Amino acid sequence: MKITYFLFAAAAVAVANLCCHSSLAAEAIVGRASVVDGDTIEIRDQRIRLHGVDAPESWQLCEDGDGGSYRCGKEAAAALDRFLAASRPIRCEVVERDRYERFVARCFRADGREVNRWLVENGNAVDWKRYSGGDYANVQEIARSKAIGIWRGKFQLPCYARAEHSGREPSC
Repeated sequence: MKITYFLFAAAAVAVANLCCHSSLAAEAIVGRASVVDGDTIEIRDQRIRLHGVDAPESWQLCEDGDGGSYRCGKEAAAALDRFLAASRPIRCEVVERDRYERFVARCFRADGREVNRWLVENGNAVDWKRYSGGDYANVQEIARSKAIGIWRGKFQLPCYARAEHSGREPSC
């Protein structure tokens, strides 16, 4: 009897977890997106962190390959804004919520192009393997070989730049 109850309870917990994760994954947020920074957008007052990518911070400087520097995070955000404006509305498929309670999602333009992939493909963000599982590693290598975006010069990975900026240990 105790074993049957235990198995029933374990099955109930498994089903509950499956339902919660499935409902979150099935959730989509659709609308006109405004850019918060290079890897975060907002749709209908919902802040959305783009899954599996990490863009430079708005204050972050990168080397341009010609001996100068530029605000690569600001440039990434501006490029994202132009990309989103070219095909609206934006549809974001929620993957999870992060520790700041933001939605984390894969987003797509109205024409079907994946926003997350485009950011990495064009050198405006890096593949954050810790979260993406390497989903964007191939397009990152192409951006690197073409020396586009942040890959045209030297830069500090965004997760290290944030840690240094805040005086903490990197969590990447």
